[in-house]
Amino acid sequence: MERDGAARPTARLGPVTRSRVRRVSGSAVRDRRDDLATEEPLEIRLLAGGESRTVAITMRTPGADFELAAGFLHGEGIAGPGDIAAIGYCTDADLDPEARYNTVTVRLTASRLPDLGAAARNFLTSSACGVCGTASLDALRDRCAVPAVRPPVAVSATTLYGLPDRLREAQGVFGRTGGLHAAGLFTPEGTPVAVREDVGRHNAVDKLVGWALLGGRTLLDRHVLMVSGRVGYEIMQKAASAGIQIVCAVSAPSSLAVDLAREFGITLVGFLREERFNIYACPERIEVGRIEVEQAAGTP
Repeated sequence: MERDGAARPTARLGPVTRSRVRRVSGSAVRDRRDDLATEEPLEIRLLAGGESRTVAITMRTPGADFELAAGFLHGEGIAGPGDIAAIGYCTDADLDPEARYNTVTVRLTASRLPDLGAAARNFLTSSACGVCGTASLDALRDRCAVPAVRPPVAVSATTLYGLPDRLREAQGVFGRTGGLHAAGLFTPEGTPVAVREDVGRHNAVDKLVGWALLGGRTLLDRHVLMVSGRVGYEIMQKAASAGIQIVCAVSAPSSLAVDLAREFGITLVGFLREERFNIYACPERIEVGRIEVEQAAGTP
């Protein structure tokens, strides 16, 4: 197997994205720079006999993209080591350089594309080359435009400090297994409304939204969403679709999650634990008291 010798794109995203964050710890507040794990889609395409087909789009942190593509194809039984002739990035001239780095083309040794059969139903496919989140964001904008005026929602820092324990207390299955994520809806005062568990944190959010829909609650703009683990694009997409204005997590957000939160006006809180947290987007909804904000040197 070799890497395609075509001309390489001239720019790419790295595994870390620099951002601005408001850090709250006890009664101290500080604005500073922060490093986020980069999250971008990767489109995996197959090429054989002059034909090309997209087989999957997966969210990932840029880096080792060729290995990711090869491992995915092997794990799905599509192509083993002897089936891959070369792997390269998309080089379409009409694409932005960073978008080209979001598409990997796997050239097969076979003279025709494989018949994916039932396996194809398991993959998120797209006809776009060089997907960089634009198509997904456009669809999300069409589906849930940001309201011009939203009912005001404010949550105190003291209330946020209590959410991780309240979420944990409602995790019945986690207490028995230690192996599940959780997502919970809370009132602005911190009262739990509903909590769901799943092995996937995004599945837990889907369960919450489904609970609301089946109960006739079509908009959750008066609720706070609290999730265990980290926050990626998928969770922010689900929150935006449900009209949620405040999303909190015990761990870090990805770069794409922060971008989406800022675009859709969602307050995004990360590293919420032990009476401290970071605000990555729309800090105006979090009441931290009359505290002077220190601007850290070098903050972008």
